[in-house]
Parts: sequence; structure tokens; C-alpha cells
Amino acid sequence: MSAEQQAREEQLTERVVASFDGTPDPRLKEVMQALTRHLHAFVREVRLTEPEWQQAIAFLTATGHITDDRRQEFILLSDVLGASMQTVTVNNEAYRDATEATVFGPFFVEGSPEIPHGGDIAGGAPGQACWVEGVVTDTDGKPVPGARIEVWEADDDGFYDVQYTDDRTAARGHLHSGPDGSYRFWAIVPTPYPIPHDGPVGQLLEATGRSPMRASHLHFMVQAEGLRTLVTHIFVRGDALLDSDSVFGVRDSLVKDFEPQSPGTPTPDGRDLGNRPWTRVRFDIVLAPPT
Repeated sequence: MSAEQQAREEQLTERVVASFDGTPDPRLKEVMQALTRHLHAFVREVRLTEPEWQQAIAFLTATGHITDDRRQEFILLSDVLGASMQTVTVNNEAYRDATEATVFGPFFVEGSPEIPHGGDIAGGAPGQACWVEGVVTDTDGKPVPGARIEVWEADDDGFYDVQYTDDRTAARGHLHSGPDGSYRFWAIVPTPYPIPHDGPVGQLLEATGRSPMRASHLHFMVQAEGLRTLVTHIFVRGDALLDSDSVFGVRDSLVKDFEPQSPGTPTPDGRDLGNRPWTRVRFDIVLAPPT
């Protein structure tokens, strides 16, 4: 590249960055100027061609067209590029032994049914019964009573309730930790499933040879007064997809032992499962102080 060409490219970047100098909001100014620098640096690094630029615009347009009130393709794009997970990482700084956060995902729904301790979130969703238990504490080891614990997951067919068209509520619910911080409920054993891949993001994954599959997981959101809200999952140890989760959500500390129980093994609460096998897992949750 000639010195003249380099100077032209650098001068253009400087002009665009300077165009935001008068932005009244200092945070918006910082974000827009940094975005401009990085975007221009990317264009220059890869020597983006005009046909490639047009293809990128067409991709983003298609992403917008498929997005509606039930499907957010831009979040999906953010997920597969690791931007969602990086944002989670930046905004949930490591603090002592606090439980690690991971991506929120697109399938959380407000107004989930409340279940008692030992209740069942399955709501008729197909899958093997799974007993989940643990205790919520702060980073000093003190129990956190009354913490709101939201849980949701895909069914054995790999679908969340909101992906069906019959307005069912299944495989989701919430409960509160007891006076000693403990909680317990029945769920179903998590199974792997593909993120929606029938749109632009799926085409991108196919073009780059990447899988749309997510590792098996159970979602948690835990809220308690005076402590940082935790959004996380737990994953099934031994799942073949742990190293290739399509949204980069797996943390080693969140991989748990889902212990299979033979038919006839007594359940913790005396529930009669007949001659069916079941599984149990323990997940102790440690909440960080607010940032």
C-alpha cells in the first residue's frame, strides 16, 4: 500500500471520529467513536470489497426482515459471534467464588408459574424426571433466604414451550429459597437442541461449517435483595457438545454431574415414578455483591 493510500484511509477515519465530537452524551460519544475506529480498522484489515459490503448489507437486511415479536435474529447473530457471551463476561466481573454467569438466551418468559419446594416445573413436557437441589449463599457462605429462582429449559424434543403454537406453559417455573437458603424441585433431564437455523444466521453457520447445536443445559435466573442478579445455566457432564456450544455459553464451573438413578431407586421426596429411571443433580449457587 502506498503512503498516499494509507494517509487517505487514516484521514477518513479521523474525520468520521471527529464528527461525533459534539455528542452531548459522553458515553454515547465514547461508544460511537470507538465503534468507528474498530469498524474502519476491520474494513482496512480485510480490504473489504464492494461486493462483500453489499452482501453484508443484504445479510443484515434479511436478519431484520425475519425478526419479529417471537424471534430475535439479531440476538441470535450476537450469540453465534460470541458478542452476547463477551458482554455477559464484561458485565459480570469475577468475584471470589461467585457462580459464573452465562448467556440469557431468547426463551425466558415473564410470569412463570410458582412451584413449592419439591414441585415439578415439567408441566407435561416430555423428558426423564430430574431432581434438582442446592443452596443459595453469598460469597461469605451465608445462606440467602427468599431468593427468587427462575428455571426454564427445552423439552426432550429440543423445544421450549414458546416455540409451540398452543400457548402451553411447560418446563419453566419459579420458587424461592428457604430460610436456610435451600431449594429443590423436579425438572426434566436437559437435552441438546439446535438454535433456530432456518434464517440468515443459520446460513452463516452452514457457510462457515459450524453446527447450530447447543449443549444440554438448564437455565437459572436468581434474584435476591442486595446481591447481584445471576443469569446462568448448568450443563450435563459428558455431553459431547460441551466444547462446541454454538453460542459459547459453557463454563467449566457450570458443568455438573447429572447422576442417573435406576428404576425403583427411592426418590428424595418419596415421589412414585413407577418403574422409570430418573436423574439427580446438585447446584449450589453463590451470589456476588452488587457492582
